[in-house]
Amino acid sequence: MLFQTVSERRRKDPGAIKKPEEAYNLVKHFGKTEKEHFLVITLNGAHEPISVSITSIGLVNKTVVHPREVFVRAIQDMASAIIICHNHPSGTLEPSTEDKEVTERLCKAGQLIGITVIDHIIFSEFGYASLRAEGYF
Repeated sequence: MLFQTVSERRRKDPGAIKKPEEAYNLVKHFGKTEKEHFLVITLNGAHEPISVSITSIGLVNKTVVHPREVFVRAIQDMASAIIICHNHPSGTLEPSTEDKEVTERLCKAGQLIGITVIDHIIFSEFGYASLRAEGYF
C-alpha cells in the first residue's frame, strides 16, 4: 500500500533495501524535477523503509542541507538508519566536492545520535550513483 502527502511517502511491507538500486527506485520520480531535492529514506532495524521525506528543495544546482533537518524525520520515525539522496537536474551523476563534504558531515552527525547513514544516492532521470559503492564512505 502506498500513499503520498506533500513532503513524504510511506510504504508498507516493501522489503529490506539491500542494493542502491532499491533506494533509487523509491526516489527516482524526483529525477525529472528542475530543482535539487534532498531526500531522506528512513529505515528500521531490518533496513526496511519507513518513510521517504523531502528535507529541502534548492536551486537548479544547489540545496542547503543541515543535519538537524536530515535527522529530525529519522528521530520521529525511530529509525536505526537512513539513506540520503538528492537529484542533479543537470543529469550528471558525478558527486561534487560539496556532496562529499555533506556526506561526511551527515555520517558524523549520525554516529553521534546512533543513526547510521547507509548510503548517499545521487540521481537524475537517467540513472543514479551510490557514493558508498564508489568508495566515498
